[in-house]
Amino acid sequence: MDAEVHEGLEGVVVTRTMLSRVDGEGGHLVVAGHNVEELATACSFEEATSRLFQLAGLAHEDMASRIAQGRALAFDLLPRLEPAMGCDSPMVALRAAVDLLPLPLADDPAHVVGAVGFVAATHARHVVGQAPVAPSKEGHAADVLRMMTGVTDEARASGLGAYLVTVMDHGMNASTFTARVVASTASDVLSSVAAALAALKGPLHGGAPGPVLDMLDAIGEPASAERWLEAEIASKRRIMGMGHRVYRVRDPRAAVLEAVCARLESRGVTSPRLPLARAVEKVARQVLAARYPNRSLDTNVEFYTAVLLDTLGVPRTHFSAMFACGRVAGWLAHIAEQTAKGRLIRPESLYVGPEPTT
Repeated sequence: MDAEVHEGLEGVVVTRTMLSRVDGEGGHLVVAGHNVEELATACSFEEATSRLFQLAGLAHEDMASRIAQGRALAFDLLPRLEPAMGCDSPMVALRAAVDLLPLPLADDPAHVVGAVGFVAATHARHVVGQAPVAPSKEGHAADVLRMMTGVTDEARASGLGAYLVTVMDHGMNASTFTARVVASTASDVLSSVAAALAALKGPLHGGAPGPVLDMLDAIGEPASAERWLEAEIASKRRIMGMGHRVYRVRDPRAAVLEAVCARLESRGVTSPRLPLARAVEKVARQVLAARYPNRSLDTNVEFYTAVLLDTLGVPRTHFSAMFACGRVAGWLAHIAEQTAKGRLIRPESLYVGPEPTT
C-alpha cells in the first residue's frame, strides 16, 4: 500500500483549536487570542486561565477563588495523597497524586489546577523532610511559591505568575496531544491529566530545564563557555536549552522569561547565574550557528526557565513539576475542547512486517 508516512506526526494537522497557535518560522506564540509577550505581561495566571477556559467552553468566572479552593481541597486530602508524597520523582508524585484525587474534584477543572500546584509545592518540601504548608487564599503563583519555598513577595509572585502564563499552552505538543487522545476515548479528566503528566516526564519534552543549570555550573565563568560548548559538540552531546522541534528562530517564550529575569533583577531579586547565562547563551548561539549552518538551533524556553526558577528558589529537581503547574491549565482546556468534539483519535500505521506465507 502506498502511503505517506509522517514519523512523529510532523506536519500533520489533527484538529482545530481555539486555544493557541505556534508559528515556528516566525517565532510567534498566540495563547487565548494574545501574543504570549502581551499575555504574560498584562495578565495574572488566574486571568489567563479564565481566558483559556472561556474559549474551551468551561466556566471561567471567579477563577482565583476556585483555584484557591482547589489548593484547599488538596490540603484536606493530604492523608489520601501520602503514597504519592513518598515517590522520589516529582513527576511520578504528581501523576500518582492526580490518580488518587477523587473524581468529583474534577467537576471543576479550576480545582485540578489548584490541586496540582499544592501537590508540586508539598512534594518539594516532603523530599527534604519539611512539613507541608497550608494554602491560603492569595494568588496562585504567590501561594505555590510560599508553600514550596517558604518565601514570597510581590516581585517573586509576579515573576512566577508570568512564567506560569508563558508555559500554559503551546499548540499540539506531546503532553497536550496525549491528554487529548485519552480524552477522546471518553475517559475522565483526571486520567487525561495523569497521562499528560506521564508524557511531560520524558526528557525530550519537559525534562531539560534542570540540566541547563548543570551546564551553567559546569561552565562556571563566561571565559570558559566556548571551550566547554565546543567539547560537548565534539562529543555529540546536546547543548541544553538550545534548539526546538518547532521553532526555527529564538523561542518567543525565552524572550519573555529573559525579560522577567531582568525585571526581577531591577527589583533586587537576582542570581549570580543570570549574567553567566546571558554570556553562555550568546556564545552558544554563535558556536551552534557556525557548526550547524543549515540547522536552526536557537534558544528555547528551557534556557531561561532554569535561570528564572532558580532565582525564585524553586529546587531544580522540581522545575518540570512547576512547568506542569502552568501547563495543566492548557491541558484542561484541550481536554474540554476534545470532549466537545466527541471524536475518537485513531490514526493509522503502515505495516512493513513479514507477510503470511500461506
